[in-house]
Amino acid sequence: MDEIRSASQTFEDKQSGEGELIEAAPVPTPLPKTQLAILLLVQMPEQLTASVIYPFVNQLVRSTGITGGDERKTGYYAGLIESLYYAVEAVTILQWGRVSDHIGRKPVILVGLFGVTLSIVSFGFSNRFWMIILSRCAQGALNGNIGVVKCNMTEITDSSNAPQAFAWLPLAWSTGYTLGFLVGGILSDPAAKWPNTIGRYPLFHQYPYFFPCIVAASVSIFSWLITLLFLKEVQSNNKSDMRATTVHDKPAGDQVGVLPRMPDEAEIASPVSSSLESGRTDFRSVLIPAILIPVLHYGLLCFVDQCMLVLMPLMYSTSRPLGGLGFSSNTIGLVMSAWSMLNGTIQVYAFPRLLRQFGPKRLYITSFAFYLITFSTYPLMNYMAKRNMEAGMWLILCVQLVAYIVAYITYSCIILYVNNAAPSKDLLGATNGLAQTLGSVMRAVGPTAVSSLFALSLEKNLVGGTAVYWIMCTIVIFVLGLSTYLPKSLT
Repeated sequence: MDEIRSASQTFEDKQSGEGELIEAAPVPTPLPKTQLAILLLVQMPEQLTASVIYPFVNQLVRSTGITGGDERKTGYYAGLIESLYYAVEAVTILQWGRVSDHIGRKPVILVGLFGVTLSIVSFGFSNRFWMIILSRCAQGALNGNIGVVKCNMTEITDSSNAPQAFAWLPLAWSTGYTLGFLVGGILSDPAAKWPNTIGRYPLFHQYPYFFPCIVAASVSIFSWLITLLFLKEVQSNNKSDMRATTVHDKPAGDQVGVLPRMPDEAEIASPVSSSLESGRTDFRSVLIPAILIPVLHYGLLCFVDQCMLVLMPLMYSTSRPLGGLGFSSNTIGLVMSAWSMLNGTIQVYAFPRLLRQFGPKRLYITSFAFYLITFSTYPLMNYMAKRNMEAGMWLILCVQLVAYIVAYITYSCIILYVNNAAPSKDLLGATNGLAQTLGSVMRAVGPTAVSSLFALSLEKNLVGGTAVYWIMCTIVIFVLGLSTYLPKSLT
């Protein structure tokens, strides 16, 4: 009788689930908080040193004389600086992961932090365009810790607590970006801002952007010391079975109780996570439509988002008569750091709830559509700025930043799609590697493409100098059309 009642109860449970099996999550293992905190600290300097130049890079390019005094040409050269960083990173990130497989994670992390420190200091001393290019390439080549850190985090966690550990990575990235934008904006050209104190030293007159770079380098040095003293090398990997779950597009009233394991951007940014297993896997096995469609969307998202990130300081710093807002590096840094801080916090807490309520495909399409608002608000802001409608300009700017936060949710959605597209755990590394390769290429192409379009629009006065924004809106609409090919559910 007990067996009959047990079988009956099991049948009723299956019926109440409407055919969807959602396996209960295991009791999580306590997180190794100290080691996790050190690894998160390692991530901050890389984002900080990557973003610290954004508030002043356009002013720096103009100061080298490479534009010949024509402000409209700034975009050509600023885009090249930003593109080369991602291009070199795409070539070297896999190699850093392979080296860490042989000599350990800690030595590679230490080398990476030290190299990033030297390259950002070199950038601060650069007052010639070729010096800027060389320093930025060196920084991209040495910025491989994102993959190594992810491997280390995988080794100190298991399937029960890995999602909890990886959930902190976006916040660490956001903190690094926020500090980078803030430091780069406030501390650039300190001799002009504080002539009676820092302005007394000739060094800061000769190298006006050295101060924010040395502050960013000091954070990297601090992380290097903490890593050297307290980070423990892991000798063996923890491997656990991945539990399958299903998430469908649902009406707002239907809630999904348990989310599938959601690796974040670090996992996509790290093709080295399963390098040994993936090396034995036929790479052609991932060249199937079920994988290629989400991977293509990830690459297109990287392109669109990188274009948006490049346009922000470029348009903000351009003078108002030429189509910009005429912001100083200080204002640009404050605006971008405020956006980054809010974005990181909201993404961590909002995404799981939104995914449960709307489902992956509906959430992806809706959030990606907000890029239309982010790009279309640029000409409207300039229209108001030219007519000294300051309140209206700042209101539209706030609308743009909020829309960008909503649009950024697409990253979590598409990363979930990519990881769930892998037909087996053995192909997860190869799938992520393919996505990261395409994403890195798109991030390298994006800055040069959009900044060149920006400069061309101003030089040729295409659509009143606003052609670049409408071209980007067209690309967004094209991607939205392709999103119909994404599956409605994740398994």
